[in-house]
Amino acid sequence: MFTLKEYGSSEQLIEEMVSNIVTELNKGIATRGVASIAVSGGKSPIPVFQRLSKQPLPWNKVYITLVDDRWVDDTDDASNEKLVYTYLLQNEAKLANFIGLKTSAATPFEGEQVAQQKLAEVPMPFDVLILGMGEDGHTASLFPHAKHLATGLDMYSDKLVTGMTPLTAPLDRITLTLPTILNSRNIYLHLTGASKKTVLDNALNGKDVTEMPVRAVLHQDKVNVIGYWSK
Repeated sequence: MFTLKEYGSSEQLIEEMVSNIVTELNKGIATRGVASIAVSGGKSPIPVFQRLSKQPLPWNKVYITLVDDRWVDDTDDASNEKLVYTYLLQNEAKLANFIGLKTSAATPFEGEQVAQQKLAEVPMPFDVLILGMGEDGHTASLFPHAKHLATGLDMYSDKLVTGMTPLTAPLDRITLTLPTILNSRNIYLHLTGASKKTVLDNALNGKDVTEMPVRAVLHQDKVNVIGYWSK
């Protein structure tokens, strides 16, 4: 089930989202001794990462991984791993356990098996998983009409990750599959700006997941999805 929360400012959104993340991570630690969070890249999460990094959590009991990443070196500005190290694994959060998806393989398709083995170190279900959404309706690296999209959306697959070659964006990617994404206690969809609200409305009002893969997350009933939107 999808619920949208709208905020008058990005600051209000960030404050509440971070507060909710901290609450859920603390719940995970209290319940099973550890907690896990999967995060997305881009510019929108940066202020969330910066605030979250300063929160007084037992970070050594928290596992952080990525929803997806571009298949580039971790020194590349396009790397989500670099983004996480720069803005989240700082301050209090530098004690967290980080598990990236990028491997030394030449392509994400060749690196899938090792990435899956790495991801198996992360406690699941995720306590929190944060998604973004592109103007084309993609989420994670599940891109419209991409060659391997069906693999990524297959709810009967035992694959945790899959390689992806987008038709609407550069660079090969590696991404969590839909069943892995939905193996979460809480999914937060972080959106900013009027154009993203329009894209969201289009996604909610249609059913074709190959056209807008974010629909596969919005229209499922396995886990609650909360949308956080501000102008």
